[in-house]
Amino acid sequence: MWEEYLSPSSTQEAVDMLRSYNGEAQIIAGGTDLVLDLSKGTRKAKCLIDIGDIDELKKIDQDGDEIVIGAGVVFSRIISSKLIQEKAYVLAEAAATIGSPQIRNTGTVVGNVVSAQPAADAAVALFALDARAEIVGSDGKRIVPLGELYEGVGISKVDSTAEIVTGVRFKALGSNQGSAFMRLAQRKALALPVLNAAATVAIKGDKFYESLVVIAPVATRPFRSEDAENCLKGASIDKGTIEEAAEAAAGEANPRDSALRGSAEYRKKMAKVLVKRAIQKAVERAKE
Repeated sequence: MWEEYLSPSSTQEAVDMLRSYNGEAQIIAGGTDLVLDLSKGTRKAKCLIDIGDIDELKKIDQDGDEIVIGAGVVFSRIISSKLIQEKAYVLAEAAATIGSPQIRNTGTVVGNVVSAQPAADAAVALFALDARAEIVGSDGKRIVPLGELYEGVGISKVDSTAEIVTGVRFKALGSNQGSAFMRLAQRKALALPVLNAAATVAIKGDKFYESLVVIAPVATRPFRSEDAENCLKGASIDKGTIEEAAEAAAGEANPRDSALRGSAEYRKKMAKVLVKRAIQKAVERAKE
């Protein structure tokens, strides 16, 4: 376990602390995953650097046409945020399904991404919003698509001993746009889902204009179905189009047989169901 626990007051101070420990310190915000890993010995750290109290990382702001969520923002704040409810409802919907009230009051949205679990609910919603991550290290700041942060299942490309994901950003949804999140899980389970799906759509009149369709866990990261999106683009908004897109998404999905989540065949069938429901609900909200 760790020997020291530090609480920097700024992002720069946190970066300086990381540098001074030469790889022996870890960033912690909510810690719902990290503390378990440290207790099991799957990760090690001499020092934990807690960024949860850095004011600049605890904000949910609109920056022009984008929404920015800091690394210290917990799930419960996402659920109650009027901005998120109005302009990124898929994320509020996903956050509400996560764990227990205790976890939602402690765990962070950014941590859901950094944990690199392909079925992490908030991460799936963020993929459907085409979100990007802001990363700060000793070499400065960079902004990258979320998909570039995943090395493998549970393995992030972000080195939390040297850099910090300070937040995520994505375009706010506007008029004639809607989003939705669907989840299949064991009854009363607080763990990761059997399957989840998210969709955002933009409509013009009676046709689809743009869309993003995401399913998980059917790959090593949340999986964006380009085949489903191509089915929707420019097509009429009707049951046949949505059915075709859901079928395409299920065809692209590549789940594996799992003792916990069910067979690959079952999950491919359910992927079609969840994607269909997510698109239908997103359309309803876009029309509202």
